[in-house]
Amino acid sequence: MNPAITAEQQKQIERLAEPFHPNDISWRVTNKSKDGKRGCVIPYGDQRAYTDRLNEVFTPSGWTRSYEVTTLSPITRKKKNETIQTGKVIVTCVVTIHDLGSHSGSGEMWADDDNAMTRAEAQAFKRACSCFGLGRYFYDFAEMWVDLDDYGHPKNIPNLPKWALPAGVVPIKEREQIRKTASGPTVAQSTTRTTKPATTMPANSKLDDALTARIESFRQIIGDALYFEVFRRGGSARNARELPSRQAQGNVLQSLETLERGINKLRELAEEVHENVFFGVLDAHKVQSIDKIPSFEILKAVVTDLQNASQGVAA
Repeated sequence: MNPAITAEQQKQIERLAEPFHPNDISWRVTNKSKDGKRGCVIPYGDQRAYTDRLNEVFTPSGWTRSYEVTTLSPITRKKKNETIQTGKVIVTCVVTIHDLGSHSGSGEMWADDDNAMTRAEAQAFKRACSCFGLGRYFYDFAEMWVDLDDYGHPKNIPNLPKWALPAGVVPIKEREQIRKTASGPTVAQSTTRTTKPATTMPANSKLDDALTARIESFRQIIGDALYFEVFRRGGSARNARELPSRQAQGNVLQSLETLERGINKLRELAEEVHENVFFGVLDAHKVQSIDKIPSFEILKAVVTDLQNASQGVAA
């Protein structure tokens, strides 16, 4: 520990450096293969998660932020194979934590982007926060390539490694291993030497154990309300272990993947619009947060309203 830093300040710095909950993380496609079927994805934190963490550690009165905006023009660039005259919006954000000092970060966007200011502000704010260690771990991720759907969205997002999860959140693979161990061989099996390793069968032998684990992982991704609504709409099963067949598993998984894409789209749009607009849309639909969206219909309505807002159209 730096001798110039008090024990309390060290605790605050360590708290800032803790990874965000997976529900506060989205994934962005940065590069695509020539055929468009594969894409390189990177994780990023929701801007509200940064604000919430600062409020939790220092209280809302314990920190401030300020912005300075400059523009550069004219600049010529190509957009959709056309040469256009545009400029750049450059934002500098200074984050001051009363106990720790100040740091600045900058963000820039092309001026012809409808949400240039909002995006540049978010970028600058998060970069300033990273100087305190908040969200700094996002820079440590290696390049990750995943399959893309017909719309260029990831079919599945990578599992977060243990070092990128907050305390108390178990990685999906480790969680599945714990589950298998908990429901593993009986005492008689464990004390008998056999020529084949003992296997753990799911409660319903017609089910695929790997699919069960995959389905259960979506609860953390899309939130409890949407997760359990899939089962309510799909039949009498109340959870992944009560599904009647592998075909039912496939149907449920398809619905969950659709909802995941919807949630990811919502998070992308939340980055594009101003915070006041985002929370205004949530309030209009009586939604407390992204991970508490109560139904398919509400998710669709929220995404539609945010798309309209991002395009400058009154919802």
